[in-house]
Amino acid sequence: MPTGKNLPTYTVPSLTPEDGAKVAAILQDRLNSLTDLHLTLKHVHWNVVGPHFIAVHEMLDPQVDAVRLMADDVAERIATLGGEPVGTPGALVAARTWEDYSLGRATTIEHLGALDEVYQGVITAHRAAADATAELDDVTNDLLIGNLRELEQFHWFVRAHLESSAGELSTSGATTEVDAARAAREAG
Repeated sequence: MPTGKNLPTYTVPSLTPEDGAKVAAILQDRLNSLTDLHLTLKHVHWNVVGPHFIAVHEMLDPQVDAVRLMADDVAERIATLGGEPVGTPGALVAARTWEDYSLGRATTIEHLGALDEVYQGVITAHRAAADATAELDDVTNDLLIGNLRELEQFHWFVRAHLESSAGELSTSGATTEVDAARAAREAG
């Protein structure tokens, strides 16, 4: 928990500066994740090739825009709590606990397989953040739950390309982006 000089001089009514700082720290992690996701989605948008290129290329732009807006909302909530949102590339790279997206130019199905893993990680961490804020701050919790609604829908859009008519995911059992991309390619 932040102490001393890391505490905000003010926060929202009914929260202590300690709780405001705690919620802001949780949100900073989400800001890093959303910023990374926004950039990853744009990278995929630029690098998909092959069959279904235009469908996937165009499917990703609204996701990019929505995730960028989510990041902005999270950053503004950090500031509202009296914190300082940090959005520099160096700070993001230094703070992240996940590896950089590993695919460059690849087929649509490979990128979608890898994005399945990306979305799983982002959504799992977002749910943990929502749980962590549930007792601390209703407004932040509501913000995160709203993000989850959209993130889970975008994940569904990605998974629809990976699902067989029997309801099985080609990426089932994969634990890395590369494994998921390979599984999606081999199933396709």
